[in-house]
Amino acid sequence: MDLNEKTLSGEVVYDGKIITVHKDCVELVSGKTSFREVVEHSGGVVILAICKKDGVEKVLMVKQFRYPLKEALLELPAGKLEKNENPFEAAKRELKEETGYIAKNWQDLGYVFTSPGYSDEKLYLYKAANLEFVGECPDDGEILIEYEYTIDEIKNMIKNNEITDAKTICAVMRGLE
Repeated sequence: MDLNEKTLSGEVVYDGKIITVHKDCVELVSGKTSFREVVEHSGGVVILAICKKDGVEKVLMVKQFRYPLKEALLELPAGKLEKNENPFEAAKRELKEETGYIAKNWQDLGYVFTSPGYSDEKLYLYKAANLEFVGECPDDGEILIEYEYTIDEIKNMIKNNEITDAKTICAVMRGLE
């Protein structure tokens, strides 16, 4: 059965710095019409960065205030893609900006769609290892607190709802065995 919906018409109802919102009239498989509101986003990257301290593998995490939730979340380093930016280059940039580290070893962990019911946002997941600290350089207006946790601590925090950020959970699941 073909589940594709045909776009009959559409309009941009909001065009901002980070997102664009479309309202489209679509024809459903049943032949009826309906509306779809779609958030268009440039996408982003998430980095599962692993460093070794005293022979123990640690995961680099950041905590930052997330305005839509009105709370600070513990997350993996991440950031949005600039227009036409290569995701791997963005991952290297974001790791350095948010943690001050560069990585010698990288692994592509694939991608995820964050909320496909209303957004086209696609996040590329990477694992970074063999890290070297070179100094932080966060974006203007970006206030981050850095943390390091063992892999077991990360898994327990996910189980105990201390880490609730979906992109972080996805990258951990793909990158830690």
